[in-house]
Amino acid sequence: MAETHVLFVEDDDVIREATTLALERDGFVVTAMPDGLAGLESFRADRPDIALLDVMVPGMDGVSLCRRIRDESTVPVIMLSARADSIDVVLGLEAGADDYVTKPFDGSVLVARIRAVLRRFGHANGVHGGGPGSEGADAGERGVLTFGDLEVDTEGMEVRKAGAPVALTPTEMRLLLEFSSAPGTVLSRDRLLERVWDYDWGGDTRVVDVHVQRLRTKIGQDRIETVRGFGYKLKA
Repeated sequence: MAETHVLFVEDDDVIREATTLALERDGFVVTAMPDGLAGLESFRADRPDIALLDVMVPGMDGVSLCRRIRDESTVPVIMLSARADSIDVVLGLEAGADDYVTKPFDGSVLVARIRAVLRRFGHANGVHGGGPGSEGADAGERGVLTFGDLEVDTEGMEVRKAGAPVALTPTEMRLLLEFSSAPGTVLSRDRLLERVWDYDWGGDTRVVDVHVQRLRTKIGQDRIETVRGFGYKLKA
């Protein structure tokens, strides 16, 4: 099995060295950079499997770096933030990050979150076959679900709106597959955290809310409905 290459951008020398060692002990190959500009250069040169970005780094902050990476790639991104209630968390998610981890963090927790994101990436790219819910909605052809002008190919992992392809990140694809598997059914934020983010413990529902909003901008604002106090549902 090929080794997983992690790009880690962190300006604190102690955190950068300790985290690099912890990740390497778990079998990851790590390229550690002290600032955002060096991180961008490394990303373009090495094309890592996942990027781990601290929000507050010099040269180019983590949010801006995440945005630049997302302009060029769907590679999964995890943001690191020193404050769980920081606006930087939401900004990072809006910039295209798949998840975030609050500092200080336990090494085992960070590894678990990295592996969870990588599993989502593999599933959304069809590594383990077709996605969930091939029986719902109007399937005009095998594996293709139709919701108005929205088509979701659960086997080819492709989405089209009014015939035009829609580019989704792996996490957005997993989220849409979850909605597509139960059109018209209200899905709670906790269920989405468990099924899409692989959280089997309580998580921050802001992750869900921001990704739903990002998904809406791509497939149509009225396609996913908010059910106050309960969650979201895909309009059939």
